[in-house]
Amino acid sequence: MAGAGKIVILTGAGASAESGLGTFRDAGGLWQKYDLAKVATPEGFARNPALVHDFYNARRANALAAVPNAAHRALARLQADWSDKVVLVTQNIDALHERAGSHTVLHMHGEIERALCAACGHRWQAPAEMRPADPCPACGAPATRPDVVWFGEIPYHMEEIYGHLAGCTLFVALGTSGSVWPAAGFVAEARAAGAETLELNLEPSDVSRAFHRRRYGPASEVVPAWVTEVLGEG
Repeated sequence: MAGAGKIVILTGAGASAESGLGTFRDAGGLWQKYDLAKVATPEGFARNPALVHDFYNARRANALAAVPNAAHRALARLQADWSDKVVLVTQNIDALHERAGSHTVLHMHGEIERALCAACGHRWQAPAEMRPADPCPACGAPATRPDVVWFGEIPYHMEEIYGHLAGCTLFVALGTSGSVWPAAGFVAEARAAGAETLELNLEPSDVSRAFHRRRYGPASEVVPAWVTEVLGEG
């Protein structure tokens, strides 16, 4: 085992891009084909649940077909071989971290493979395709929705995440644009608590200047190289 001190790693869409899952900024990507106000807000779901389900059914199929890339596998190796705790906080709704072997993954924006009842709050494993008429297995209401955080909703696990940021010795942001809050503010929280900070990204994020150190390149290259260095394997 190697290392000492808790590491908190925030991952964004750039971590999964090389697995075939597009980022917000991809030209012609899935997000640009839809009006986000119609498919990623509670109001949009209330107006047209069929459209929202169609959008997330496509995203779910895409996520289920994807496979973990070298960045996911390297982070799983870091969790396994680091002597202290490595906490993964992800903005991604796919399960690629877990499928690569990671544990202690906090999905702050929910999970595409989970379903949520808007009526009673029950959660369960989502089927491959969801429809507006699907009944909740707990209360029977036809109010099922993807268990993801939409614009205007509060991200999950925030109290736990801030607790980890306050107690970590290193905070790393990987594949994030730095444009989505509250995640964009995590680097400031970690620095205020005395942690070292590192950005691993394809290009500088909107908050890149807030980090002590920065490394840029494809996630499948920069993340394994960094993990090898941290674990003293190079």
